[in-house]
Amino acid sequence: MLVALTGVLVLVVFAAGLVVLRPGPVAAWLGDDAGSRPTPVVDPPDPAPGPVLGALDGTAPIPSEAGLTTAIGKLVTDNDLGGRASVVVRDVVTGNVIYANQGDVPTVPASTMKLVTAAAVLATRGPAHRIPTRVVAGPNPGEVILVGGGDPTLAASGKTFYPGAARLDKLAAATKKALGSTAPTKVYYDSSLFSGPVYEPGWDSDIPTGGFGGPSTALTIDGARTTPKQLDNGYSERFSKPDVAAAKAFAKALGVAGTPAPAPKGSVPAGPSAAPTSPTGSIDPGTELARVESPPMVRLVEYMLVDSDNVIAEAMARQVALAKGKPASYVGARAAMTEVVGELGLKADGLVLADGSGLSRTDRLTPELQTALLALAASGKRPELTEMFAGLPVAQWTGTLGERFGEANDRKAAAGIVRAKTGTLTGNHAMAGVVTTVDGRLLAFSVLTDGVTASSDTTRGALDRIAATLARCGCR
Repeated sequence: MLVALTGVLVLVVFAAGLVVLRPGPVAAWLGDDAGSRPTPVVDPPDPAPGPVLGALDGTAPIPSEAGLTTAIGKLVTDNDLGGRASVVVRDVVTGNVIYANQGDVPTVPASTMKLVTAAAVLATRGPAHRIPTRVVAGPNPGEVILVGGGDPTLAASGKTFYPGAARLDKLAAATKKALGSTAPTKVYYDSSLFSGPVYEPGWDSDIPTGGFGGPSTALTIDGARTTPKQLDNGYSERFSKPDVAAAKAFAKALGVAGTPAPAPKGSVPAGPSAAPTSPTGSIDPGTELARVESPPMVRLVEYMLVDSDNVIAEAMARQVALAKGKPASYVGARAAMTEVVGELGLKADGLVLADGSGLSRTDRLTPELQTALLALAASGKRPELTEMFAGLPVAQWTGTLGERFGEANDRKAAAGIVRAKTGTLTGNHAMAGVVTTVDGRLLAFSVLTDGVTASSDTTRGALDRIAATLARCGCR
């Protein structure tokens, strides 16, 4: 057990977030079995400097229920947390719940839903899986079809929002090489891998234009952002039709004039053609000409969690659907993820999945489920799930916790110690993650609130006080 926990809790900083230093064949996890496909164009991951957080003592004292009740009981019932706070604290090593307040009450999780999405996609796709974006030959010589595989991080060029993303300019160069002496004349696009509505019906009406979410399409660039620049407040204007925008960027890189058109029905095969050319030397329609591939799934999950990226979350949910043989839609994704939760042996009482991001107000889960999931991921029993910790924001260090826990004396103890996913919808605030006590014991915790009327800053402060108290007390 101690070895597993050490692998989880030694972190280093990447340019785009965090990654876990883990035992085992990391290089193999980040590799790719290309088979007979065209060689994908893939950028290597960014280098990493030294360690940030150290290993744990697996024999450290366990907090008691009485000690936790004394330490956080009044904080849990604080009016700033609204009409109800559902809370569970679980010891990671034993898996036992050591404190609960309405821990079995299904509550809107907001963005802490992404923990379920992360676990489901890592369990089904694996940490090394890469999402392809392909180009196949069109109906006539010189015509090509850009085929979206669901990579939300795809970039138009080296000016990317996501470091290490696959790039359309490199895909265009590889396509020209595959065409040989045949000049490209027309670009079609195919984004049919994802089906159904591009927005979940349970989302608030302002989400499509609110800058923190976008349409869920199988072909997109920079998470549907109109510009790859990172804005200070996290807001980014999004394309209403990301597949059209991506196709235009590809056509520009390919040097093809004119507006790209949807691919003719039936013109895109499910996979690469068995033979790249016909006996006459011409390229058969449907033949795969080139592909680029996303960073490995471990990086995509990292991007999703560290900055609570909603577009990536919905793309990851659809990857779960595809892995389970279901339609890549909201309906297919929720059915697939619910199935995976059961396969992981987790108690799913009260679980209602509407989406992968947690933007829907019809999502429901319990702190019992969240903490059980975190404990399973940290246990080493499912090594692929440990990758979740790579993207969890660290208090006063990274992502959505980068500006929290740094000022008030009652919260400073958590800086660099709490690693958690946050969630915010109007009336609902949440935090779920892991924390090391002053005695060195690793705990999983989840706090889900409902009926909040206080300001967001006030409620976040109340959540932070609970996590910071867990960090600074032995609670025995």
